[in-house]
Amino acid sequence: MSQPARFESNAAFINYPKQTAFGRTLPKNKIYEHSGANTRLKDLFVEQVEQIVWQYKLAPETINLPAKPGVPELQIFTIQLKTAELNLDVLRCIDGAVQFPIIYELSFDGRTQVIAAYKRPNESDASRWVLSDYFATAWLPSDVERAAMPLALDLGSLYEQVLHRLIPTPARQQEGLADLVARVEQVAAKQREVEKAASKLAKEKQFNRKVEINAELRKLKKSWRSSTSDR
Repeated sequence: MSQPARFESNAAFINYPKQTAFGRTLPKNKIYEHSGANTRLKDLFVEQVEQIVWQYKLAPETINLPAKPGVPELQIFTIQLKTAELNLDVLRCIDGAVQFPIIYELSFDGRTQVIAAYKRPNESDASRWVLSDYFATAWLPSDVERAAMPLALDLGSLYEQVLHRLIPTPARQQEGLADLVARVEQVAAKQREVEKAASKLAKEKQFNRKVEINAELRKLKKSWRSSTSDR
């Protein structure tokens, strides 16, 4: 399973206001109940997750910012890990169980990583949520200096600004968050195609097939470069 691109910055490590502190431990079995987790997912939680804490609740009553459609509240969950890697299906499971956008802070061995997907209601069924790929910071020391929370007029704008701090690709002029996320996902998909073709080329012994794969690889690289250009 592909891992998210890592953003080498502490801008997403935010100093959330004290009045938003919630500090409630989330039992894993509650997440299982609300997500319909299968045996494989439950095993991943047991193997990889020590504890999940609902650390901050950013809502109109705690932060004095109005809600927006799709962002009635913004939750910050901290997850203490048992292992250095977390299978992203664990986060997808939690996102499926909790009906709010979530920013995660994962901690392991004195280091922390901020990670989140762009989460929005399904246009045809508002009770269901659509998740993008996950975007993450690099692992940094847990006591890293935290940045000030972005200034925003509402929770929707705050959520978008926090996500921008996680996405390593800058937005183009007049490009909204949804379009930026779609472009970044497309670039990642093309990059996976390039890596797959390069791996196939390295393994191929037959000369004619090598020529064919090499031509395909050149075409894929050209397409990938054009999708990453800042137009």
